[in-house]
Amino acid sequence: MFHVGYTIQGVWKMLRRHGWSAQVPLRRAIERDDEAVEVWKAEVWPQVKGPRRTWEPASASRTRRARG
Repeated sequence: MFHVGYTIQGVWKMLRRHGWSAQVPLRRAIERDDEAVEVWKAEVWPQVKGPRRTWEPASASRTRRARG
């Protein structure tokens, strides 16, 4: 909107200057089911993530080595 860019460190410094801090829970939720999380990570996540590429797409334009 204002065409202003900030780095991650710049945003962090600005938020700290205004009294903001990282929102980190002090403890885990009571409702958390560690077994269900492990099953999800083992079975569901690989399907969602998809296979890894074994090759990288090449550039459409070829480049020549510099002379000199």
